[in-house]
Amino acid sequence: MAGPTTAERSARKPKRTPKGASARPSRPGRGPRGRMPGPRALLLIAVTIALLAGGTWVLYGSEWLRVERVRTYGTRVLTPEQVEAVASVPVGAPLVSVDTDGIEDRLRRELPRIDTVDVVRSWPHGIGLKVTERQPVLLIGKGSKFIEVDARSVRFATVDKAPAGVPVLELTADQSPSLRRFDADRLLAEAVRVRGELPPAVAKDTRKLRVRSYDSVTLELTRGRTVAWGSGEDGEAKARALTALMKAAPKAGHFDVSAPTAPAASGS
Repeated sequence: MAGPTTAERSARKPKRTPKGASARPSRPGRGPRGRMPGPRALLLIAVTIALLAGGTWVLYGSEWLRVERVRTYGTRVLTPEQVEAVASVPVGAPLVSVDTDGIEDRLRRELPRIDTVDVVRSWPHGIGLKVTERQPVLLIGKGSKFIEVDARSVRFATVDKAPAGVPVLELTADQSPSLRRFDADRLLAEAVRVRGELPPAVAKDTRKLRVRSYDSVTLELTRGRTVAWGSGEDGEAKARALTALMKAAPKAGHFDVSAPTAPAASGS
């Protein structure tokens, strides 16, 4: 009888285990990835959870870090009481939960006089409201009242009495041929630009700023003096020319710097 075939001999031959490999089958939970955490690891996890829970309770649940006072800084025309009433800071609430961004947005929206405001937490019990108010650089007459305009051409408040040292803008450009190109808002921006480039001594003495068109801006100063400024262009050169002209002709009643390279003074 013929002996076993090659395939039969291979089937009968026991399989060898690769060198270094375990002959025992792996069991669930016994390999490196299946090991249970040791006592130290369990303790660390427990401590971490306890700290997180304790910290959350201190911030939100305890009576230690809650809003007890609100303080306002930087007001000039507004009063702290006005600012705090609009801010509506939730006194008694957890300090960490106060919506500072929401308070800032509400203050700027409801009090246009506020230019910037920072709402800051003052641990452990306070909220601070740091306010910067807009400053008027021009006034626009409105009946017996005045609209205040800031350095960014923003109309932000109406007041009964004109603030001292702020010139009144007289905008009479209704018949200007360039009105379609330079509307009232653009002319207001040009007036603000001129006001910002005046020499300090001239700015102090300016009582009225009259705008008839884009290139026709006139200043009315104290003691009946006037200045023909022209357009808002070349402001720095015009400021230098006006300063020199006033020194050279201190008794003149009219100064023309519309062409700063050829300034002129007249009257006495």
